[in-house]
Amino acid sequence: MAREKKDPQDLTVEEKLKTLYQLQTTLSKIDEIKTLRGELPLEVEDLEDEIEGLKTRIEKIKLDISDLRHELVSRKADIDKAKASIERYKEQLDNVSNNRQFDLLSKEIDYQALEVELAEKKSREANEALVIRNEDLERANTGLQERENDLVEKKSELEDIIAETKAEEEKLREKSKDLETKIEPRLLQSFKRIRKNTRNGLGIVYVQRDACGGCFNHIPPQRQLDIKSHKKIIVCEYCGRIMIDPELAGVSITPKEEKKRKPRTSSRAKKTTQE
Repeated sequence: MAREKKDPQDLTVEEKLKTLYQLQTTLSKIDEIKTLRGELPLEVEDLEDEIEGLKTRIEKIKLDISDLRHELVSRKADIDKAKASIERYKEQLDNVSNNRQFDLLSKEIDYQALEVELAEKKSREANEALVIRNEDLERANTGLQERENDLVEKKSELEDIIAETKAEEEKLREKSKDLETKIEPRLLQSFKRIRKNTRNGLGIVYVQRDACGGCFNHIPPQRQLDIKSHKKIIVCEYCGRIMIDPELAGVSITPKEEKKRKPRTSSRAKKTTQE
């Protein structure tokens, strides 16, 4: 007959703490895997964003280059048209019959000459801009190639790490989900909130050297006795982490880890010795 699953609400404080510590251990291993990946996922994302930005920039530069080339063609057509008009007006000067016609043609020639100068100036500016935009395009293409190479390298590195840790991580995530079903919702929610607000992701810690294993602040002897009694959930008054007795957590404290205490000698005894 299958064993009936115990309701999380019916668990003793000792059982709750044990389960919670097992969950913490499992989640810490998942955190270690994430740490192994380091900043690679973010670096890949940043590179992808940068590449998209460079591609957009390249398209904009190409559009500018196209516009400048069209402008150069247009300016050349304006220059050719103005020069042709000048030649035509000069030929007409030979056939004028009065000063008024001469003056009108002369003004037209001067005007067309100014049009040539303006078009040539605009052409020079467009050529200079074209040179600059071509240089911008070359730099952008080089930058894009470098970023794409970096992305391939980073993705390969990330994929290798993921391939190595995927099976282990999936197993740990399944285990954590199973453990979460064994913890009452309110306690689980509190634990997750504590984890989220701590740098190292520790929501439950055991007592080490008479201190909290999370913030390392001293825990009074009476408080330590309460933790050892397993009669209620106790949190550190400094950092808010849930506290658990090392023995209950399955952690063996070696003699080196025990805090060495010097025997206290009263002032009266000290005085008697000196006399």
